[in-house]
Amino acid sequence: MQLGFDETIDFDSANGYRERLVSLLSEDLSFHEKDSGYASHNFHSFPAKFPPQLPRKFILGLTKPGDVVLDPMVGSGTAIVEASLAGRRGIGTDIDPLAVLVSKVKVTPLDAGKVARLGRMVSEKAKLAVEQERSRLEKELKGRNARTRRFINYWFAAETQAELQALIDEIEQVEDQRIKALLKLTFSSTIITKASVSFAFDLAHTRPHRAKIIYSRSGEILLGKDRVDDPTERERLLTKSLKSPLREFDKRLRQNVQGLREAEFGEIRPVVAFGDAQGLPLDDASVDLIVTSPPYAANAIDYMRAHKFSLVWMGRVIGDLGDMRKEYIGGEAITRVEYEELPEETERVVEAITRIDENRGLVLHRYYSEATRFLREMKRVLKPGKAAIVVVGDSTMRGKNTQTGYCIADIGRSLGLEVPKIGFRDLDRNRRMMPTEFQPDSNSQIQKRIHDEYVIGFYKPKAGCSEREK
Repeated sequence: MQLGFDETIDFDSANGYRERLVSLLSEDLSFHEKDSGYASHNFHSFPAKFPPQLPRKFILGLTKPGDVVLDPMVGSGTAIVEASLAGRRGIGTDIDPLAVLVSKVKVTPLDAGKVARLGRMVSEKAKLAVEQERSRLEKELKGRNARTRRFINYWFAAETQAELQALIDEIEQVEDQRIKALLKLTFSSTIITKASVSFAFDLAHTRPHRAKIIYSRSGEILLGKDRVDDPTERERLLTKSLKSPLREFDKRLRQNVQGLREAEFGEIRPVVAFGDAQGLPLDDASVDLIVTSPPYAANAIDYMRAHKFSLVWMGRVIGDLGDMRKEYIGGEAITRVEYEELPEETERVVEAITRIDENRGLVLHRYYSEATRFLREMKRVLKPGKAAIVVVGDSTMRGKNTQTGYCIADIGRSLGLEVPKIGFRDLDRNRRMMPTEFQPDSNSQIQKRIHDEYVIGFYKPKAGCSEREK
């Protein structure tokens, strides 16, 4: 792969580095129509991920081979995949268990042939279990936590449940932990996708809604009214024919094996771990570049709402997942929250919404308090004279713009970070955004969201330098 590293950059010169940062942020950052499915990037659907070309631009332009690149809210692992492909030392943290699994698998080099063989073996044994051990599978399903069981019954057909249970049972028997993780990811990708094997539509975009008319694989009606010869457009959109998890697993396995064959990772192994961006498990001044995209405010993109659809099959309990969701950045809970003092301009934005709706104002204050803490941590772990790239988008609350980009920049400045430049990118709604609902909804955060994102370039000044030298 062509790295595109510019050897003429003087990385020891603060002025040269800052000029390079400004230059990169001034370029086109939209990357529409670019191929984003190479290497391991298409292993698993994930909402609102940025195109790989975005982190790649800053990784290649602002770091050298061997440098440390951090994404403290790693999500689907796009930034650390690009860091690994470029021979940088990628580090990713997240508090979402599926995000950690996705990211870890995507940067793990594996023998594609061995993965294919073990994957086929898992699939064959699962098919045999469905045919010959149906009672055992049903007993396992009945033994689950009552609330989790109700969730599974509401969202998955009985025939689908049996195949999923058989698959996960066989995957758990795989001894190679790295291959097991990839097979779990492949399993999850049959559920969290636009064409999910569940009753849900569009799990890839985190706003699942249940189909109104559902047909089994044999054409039998499982839910809804009788088949109509000439369905309306709305009936067609709300109708779903179920797919076999076993067949979808085989299909996704072939795709992921091909991705393994195409990926050319460097020799440096990335690190992916559970971790909260508000309290990073990293040393001071240990990171050369940060590239990240925080969640939107007020759960506008509700990751756990979709991720629980596959996590329940991996032994997680619905109640525990709900408790975990409350801790995510951008959540809506306003009790037992540590509110930070905000800089003046950001405080004005919060107050404007508070005057309309006190609770929504508290939700936004929570979000900017969390932003204060993760920016403080980013500054701490970043080396002096280095940059952090933060990609954020605005939302609206009670009809008012949250001014997220400018407020995040304002908070960063109040913590001692410089903001040499804020770039912009037009969103490709089909890739980055949520699809519009069937009917307009004036309260929908998704439909109100601005169609642009801010790409904020933070710079940590060197201690003891004059303004001209920083």
